[in-house]
Amino acid sequence: MNMRLSRSASLERAGFRFGERGTQSSRHIMLHELGELLDVLPAGAGRRDYAAAIVDDNVLGKPTLATRRATRQRLAELYALDPAVPLFRVLRRLWEFDRRHARGRALLALLAALARDPLLRLTSAPVLRLAPGEELVRAEFINAVRARTGTRFNDSVLVKVAGNAASSWSQSGHLEGRTLRVRRIVAPTPAVIAMALWLGEAEGLAGHGLIDSRWAAVLDLPGGALLPHAVEARRLGLIRLSAAGNVVDVSACTVDPGPPPGPGPRRDPRSRQTSFPARPEPSV
Repeated sequence: MNMRLSRSASLERAGFRFGERGTQSSRHIMLHELGELLDVLPAGAGRRDYAAAIVDDNVLGKPTLATRRATRQRLAELYALDPAVPLFRVLRRLWEFDRRHARGRALLALLAALARDPLLRLTSAPVLRLAPGEELVRAEFINAVRARTGTRFNDSVLVKVAGNAASSWSQSGHLEGRTLRVRRIVAPTPAVIAMALWLGEAEGLAGHGLIDSRWAAVLDLPGGALLPHAVEARRLGLIRLSAAGNVVDVSACTVDPGPPPGPGPRRDPRSRQTSFPARPEPSV
């Protein structure tokens, strides 16, 4: 499954990121931190609110100022944390829609991170081509990343990228286990289907190309298998869909609530919490 994206101004405006570096060289998709952050802040929060919550209020319980700043940077790399960025607006809206579905939220995070982390995209093929129950062989995974990055990274960095990426795919539900990671089939919610369609539409795909996109393959729904799931997303008002014979007309453009009217709400300093206690990093 090819996750190579062609860099374009339209994709960058949508919130996709490109380049030779990526967050997986230092962190995984940080699902736990993202969930805690979005649970604390309201849907209308602005970019400065997210930064202040992480760095000043320490809502994620990091032990030092340097760790808080690094966490803010990594989360912004992965998810933008800015309602001016369309991809984050869509993620935030669908995150609220899937408030009772932890697995759905995990897949939403993965899809957003794939759009924004070039290194994570490089690791998709070795994971997605595994059959259900098949083990991800660590050495082969590292070699697959090396084959795509050439001499860009030394061996120690490659090992770290592979480890973080394996953790990312485990958090999304594609892999299971700690010592031995085996492939599992994921079960997307209607909100996740809407996110996948929005990402494909951002690429310029339409019709059957949108239903059978690379994003559908990430959800283990290749070859048009996403279409029945899209019907449920339409029923819930997340997308537009009509199908007659071999003609499919589908759009997820309405899932974007649109840019905020101004710079975003400003936080009242009196409402800020002084500090949250530090907690150990979750082991995944």
